[in-house]
Amino acid sequence: MTDADSILSTIELEPSNTAESCVIWLHGLGADGHDFEAIVPQLGVAALNIRFIFPNAPKRSVTINAGMEMRAWYDIDPQSPISGASDIAVSVAQISQLIEKQLERGLKSHQIILAGFSQGGVIALELALAYDRKLAGIMALSTYIHDLENLNDRLGLANTETPIFMAHGRMDPMIPIARAAAARSSLDALNYPVEWHEYPMGHQVCESQIRDISLWLNKTLASK
Repeated sequence: MTDADSILSTIELEPSNTAESCVIWLHGLGADGHDFEAIVPQLGVAALNIRFIFPNAPKRSVTINAGMEMRAWYDIDPQSPISGASDIAVSVAQISQLIEKQLERGLKSHQIILAGFSQGGVIALELALAYDRKLAGIMALSTYIHDLENLNDRLGLANTETPIFMAHGRMDPMIPIARAAAARSSLDALNYPVEWHEYPMGHQVCESQIRDISLWLNKTLASK
């Protein structure tokens, strides 16, 4: 079995009624699937019958953290800005498996949102922008696009009109907001429907952002 074939462990939150949509939400570097679990009750989206899935990234050595092993979607080497491409490809394949499971359980691809924070957002964007079936939406929090200069080579056509929620902290010390803004500019230039938000915060999620996510989820999934 290859790394891409390995099944990720997940935390799943089922709605009270039959699931009508799904949000697959990827955590950041060094966190785990529980990281955003507590946010769900604050979103006020119970009426939408969303199944929330929070996958756990595998543990791997991370160069930027002195080679320490931790949950990470890919390695980060500060000496090589586009390092980690092979790890990213594996993570994309693993999250694609989670999407396939949802399709097998009866949901349609256009009822599925891919979401991610920091590293998780990189994977969500990488997968969704190239995915060959229509998704409901993409949520990219405090993140960026890997190898932005060659993005056009990796784009698919199925999600050119899929709504994208991008949010970033103005004082983010981990991923400067300029890096996220560059990603947004590239997506804008390609006519992707990006909804951009920035907040007076660091590398985190704040209350006003949770409210904006709630509004966006309601707007994006209400008609699915």
